Parts: sequence; C-alpha cells; structure tokens
Amino acid sequence: MLRLIALSKTYATGDTALADVSMDVPKGQLVGLIGPSGAGKSTLIRCINRLVEPTSGQVMLGDTDLVRLGAADLRRQRRRIGMIFQEYALVERLTVMENVLSGRLGYVPFWRSWLRRYPPQDIRRAYELLDRVGLLQHADKRADALSGGQRQRVGIARALAQEPELLLVDEPTASLDPKTSRQIMRLLTEICAERDLPAIVNIHDVPLAQQFMQRIVGLRAGCVVFDDPPDQLSESALTTIYGAEDWHAMRQGDEEQAEAQADAKRRLAEMPV
Repeated sequence: MLRLIALSKTYATGDTALADVSMDVPKGQLVGLIGPSGAGKSTLIRCINRLVEPTSGQVMLGDTDLVRLGAADLRRQRRRIGMIFQEYALVERLTVMENVLSGRLGYVPFWRSWLRRYPPQDIRRAYELLDRVGLLQHADKRADALSGGQRQRVGIARALAQEPELLLVDEPTASLDPKTSRQIMRLLTEICAERDLPAIVNIHDVPLAQQFMQRIVGLRAGCVVFDDPPDQLSESALTTIYGAEDWHAMRQGDEEQAEAQADAKRRLAEMPV
C-alpha cells in the first residue's frame, strides 16, 4: 500500500506546488488525479518517486519511507514503482523489444544492459508482456515506426517489466484520439485488476476518469479538495476543483465534438482512394 502523509512541495521561488497532501492507496485501486493546470498533479506523481524532491512529509511504500532514502537505496526502491509517461519516453532508435527490456535495467548488471544481453527469463517475460498489450507482432519494429497508441502500450509493457508494486501514470491519453484513449484506459484497468496493482493516474479528461477510475482525487492550488468515488463528482464538486463553469453545457459539447470526430473519420474511410 502507498501512504502519503502531509506531503508538501515549495519551490525556491516561494511557490507552493503541494500543501499537506495525505492519502492512502490500497492494493488494486485506480486513483484518478484531476484538477486545473498548475494544480500540482504532475508534481505529486513526481514527488512520490522523487523525480521532484518533496519539501516535507512522508511517502510510505509499504514500510519504507521513500523521502528518507539515500541515492543508492532510492535506486533500489524505484524498481518497485513503474512510471508511464505522457510523451512515452521511449528510445526511438531501439526496437519495441529493447524498449520493454529496458524496464529490467534496475535488475541486471551494467555490462548486460550495455551489450543488450538480458537473461533468458527476462526475454521470455518481455514477449509475454508484449502479447498482453497486443504488440507481439511488432516486437522487432523500431519504436519510431509506431503510432501514439502503440507507443503508449510499449510504455505500459516496459513499466510492467519492472514487476512493480505501484504504477504512476502521467496523462497517458493526452496525445491520443478518443477511441485510442478509451482502449489505453481499458488496458490499464484490466492490467491493474489482474495484478492487484494500485495506480495513480494524472488525467485531464474528466469523463474518461469517471468511466475508468475507482476513485477521484481533485487538486486545486496544491490542496486536495475532493476525494470520493467517481459517481460523487457532481457539478458542484467540479466547480470546487476547477472554478465556475456551465458543466452541463460543457459535457453536451464534449459529446457532440466526439460524435463529429467519429462521423468525420467514417466519411474519410468511405472516400474512394
């Protein structure tokens, strides 16, 4: 289980990105982080694995406080945390398989990774993961030959190659079309359920968060202002998180836009070549 206790981050400029954030994330739970730009969503995720150093507070992963660890211990503990990035963070000149195997870098000696000579069990596991995310037939392709959705699937497989106890996911659908976004979120949901794996997902698409997340945490100005199941995310709660807006009209507009995009794609597919 992950436990955040009074986690705070204040930058040298005096700007507060996080203010006393406390929450527990049990095994198997998918938590969606929502909030306006600058609310602290990405900072929260990066403070958990200390890509950003917290100013104060605790990050308990099981019995280990990640905030108190030195560099060597932190490297070992980071193997327990899989990170999935918005911009995929793949090495584009490497193959899909090589990118997935890079998830094992924390477990193999440097010479093996340098020579790309991974243990047979790691290679077998990588093939299994590629099969699970639907990319087995693309194992030998270069990463830069893939679509955005396929790249995100490689990122998921790479994170799972670490055999993590926690997934941190930073805007996984920001660069994807609506259909691919749902496919990626469905895949994440299924994988977390299969492995009883907790995940914190920074997501800007509120309807998508409501559809797939088990719990929604709303941040505003670095503070938690909402923490409940998705069905409790009322218009008043959205106003608390984002500020005043005609949420009913906005949702209707989102639905109409999605329908228009789908209709345009159908008409394009029907055009003669």
